[in-house]
Amino acid sequence: MLQGTGSDVGKTVLAAGLCRLAANRGLAVRPFKPQNMSNNAAVAEDGGEIGRAQWLQAMACRVPSSVHMNPVLLKPQSEMGSQIIVQGRVWGQAAGRDYQSVKGRLLDAVMESWQTVSAEADLVIVEGAGSPAEINLRAHDIANMGFATRAKVPVILVGDIDRGGVIASLVGTHAILPEPDRRMIRGYLINKFRGDVSLFDDGLAEIGNHTGWPCFGVIPWLKEARRLPAEDSVVLDKVMRGDGAALKIAVPILNRIANFDDFDPLAAEPDVDLVMVHPGEALPADAGLVILPGSKSTISDLEIFRQQGWDVDLAAHVRRGGHVLGLCGGYQMLGRSVRDPHRMEGDRDAAEGLGLLDIETIMEPAKTVRNVEAEGLVHKVGLSGYEIHIGHTEGPDCMRPFAQINGRPDGAVSADGRIVGTYLHGIFASDAFRARYLQSLGLTGGTQSYRQDVDRALDAIAGRLAGLISDDFPVLGNAG
Repeated sequence: MLQGTGSDVGKTVLAAGLCRLAANRGLAVRPFKPQNMSNNAAVAEDGGEIGRAQWLQAMACRVPSSVHMNPVLLKPQSEMGSQIIVQGRVWGQAAGRDYQSVKGRLLDAVMESWQTVSAEADLVIVEGAGSPAEINLRAHDIANMGFATRAKVPVILVGDIDRGGVIASLVGTHAILPEPDRRMIRGYLINKFRGDVSLFDDGLAEIGNHTGWPCFGVIPWLKEARRLPAEDSVVLDKVMRGDGAALKIAVPILNRIANFDDFDPLAAEPDVDLVMVHPGEALPADAGLVILPGSKSTISDLEIFRQQGWDVDLAAHVRRGGHVLGLCGGYQMLGRSVRDPHRMEGDRDAAEGLGLLDIETIMEPAKTVRNVEAEGLVHKVGLSGYEIHIGHTEGPDCMRPFAQINGRPDGAVSADGRIVGTYLHGIFASDAFRARYLQSLGLTGGTQSYRQDVDRALDAIAGRLAGLISDDFPVLGNAG
């Protein structure tokens, strides 16, 4: 089990790399994360929602993803509460304080999934969440040491040297962990190192002196990681903005943005300048396309969209002849109204939409979760995607659907074809569709295979880890 000294220390990438390394060595390997918190979800092949990271790690293992790989998924809906997904299905909702008492009731489901995943594997790579040093949350923990001690899984602690303070983070974790938890840790990894590793030899010696833990490796900054789908929204603050590209695409960062990895295939296109627009910034006037992303709380994010003045920017963009695409919650925002009579997403039961599509949305208790194969009716090409949403949308513009799924229409298109909405996520990972869509916006030339590029990145990371991991690293050391 990989646990971190904090969030965003690189556990997800390391777990994916180790999964691919094990698979390349002929082991039947599986990923597992007891509890995840993310609005970047995927639909597992056996149905139901899991964190995008475990979907990626299953790909690294070259096996179908399963809801049992991430049995508890928390999807934040507000500053105080989250929707709780258990083994792929909606289990309920809870505020942060209430969830601490709920977690103990979910441990049985976690252990059931653990047994299911373990039964198929020679090796399971488990990813923790946050840090085991959050001892104030230890009593009901199911994400870190609460799981590790129950399942008797050895722990490797990961420290991020790039953010600074890695010695204090590792030594401090050792100091405050209760002895039964401390005994679970077999050693540690230093991640995201830049420069000459030998310069940190004295640091490694000090960590060993204070903890007694061996170092299983010093991992450099893995530049290939940027080609992998990201799970944590912290990555949105690190988007690099290019210039001089043939097409600028602007995406406003909503407060409850969901499934933002929809845009990764576009960011990888050499002729596309993908601009993630932060609150306080205007939508760029020179954008050829504005994409409204998915949202875990459509009405709340619609209000924030207006507070930022993005509704004014978007209206000006449309007057200039620009194109607009709404994905899932972004699709709902483009209509005349959004109603939530059961107040499933928050305190408000209705909001006026942006009025760019002649449609209306009503939120409904039933949640649609499925992978789909579709025929793009606008661009006349097949595509793959997935649906994760509540709500039913109808109106005159739905008579011009974006796609057809097993004879069922999806989405809506304005009369002039410049405003498009769809409930489908993941559509830009379909290479033929992405190429045709970008060609409709004036780009020429071919596009690369996005999935193959991700697969190559996993192999590259695994290859680098193979030469860096200590020989006595459990199971995957260079000794075999």
